[in-house]
Amino acid sequence: MSYEALQNMVSSSKRIVFFGGAGVSTESGIPDFRSQDGLYHQKYDFPPETILSHTFFERHPEEFFRFYRDKMLPLDAKPNAAHLKLAEWERDGRLLAVVTQNIDGLHQAAGCRHVYELHGSIHRNYCQSCGKEFPPEFIRDSAEPVPHCPCGGRIKPDVVLYEEGLDNDVLSGAVHAIRQADLMIVAGTSLTVYPAAGLIHYFRGNHLVLINRDITPMDSQCDLVIHDSVGKVLGALS
Repeated sequence: MSYEALQNMVSSSKRIVFFGGAGVSTESGIPDFRSQDGLYHQKYDFPPETILSHTFFERHPEEFFRFYRDKMLPLDAKPNAAHLKLAEWERDGRLLAVVTQNIDGLHQAAGCRHVYELHGSIHRNYCQSCGKEFPPEFIRDSAEPVPHCPCGGRIKPDVVLYEEGLDNDVLSGAVHAIRQADLMIVAGTSLTVYPAAGLIHYFRGNHLVLINRDITPMDSQCDLVIHDSVGKVLGALS
């Protein structure tokens, strides 16, 4: 019944915005953070939230890049049914935008063009001295523990670390899209990471839908809640 209700909402909507988190990419083989088998439950010398902080990057760059290369560069991952369905909706003119907390670039790989990457992307890397850009393969394949530009400057992934602010242009674009939407689908996110999770409060449309494997703090405020995998749900829709 919940699938039928969601299909009816999708079919009657002309401006869909999709807001997604790590659970959107788990079916592509990319682990999330907070589930039982996620990164926060694995053992490292430092907690992942410490390693992925601006302070840690500055003070312990070798440890940062060891973790980053090991866990944050899934360059062989492919889009799953959720990414592909959203790209299909965008081609059909029904999907206004994707707002994502993910940094893997799989929405673009599937064909989506209007993507607001709240936390940046592993596919953009830049020299902190001269600004020269580098592909993720450069970081992955560098023989240096800490990758450097030919100019000597350190290279930093264009991802938002803890203690860093979100990009204002990305944030304002996401807010504008959410305000224009008549249907908002929130999926694969625990809705506990702010300020990203707070963006859904800008929605003023007809239907707010939540698709997530686990219960979230927003379940009671949604018009429809489906506790299942995102790819399975979206893949069953037309």
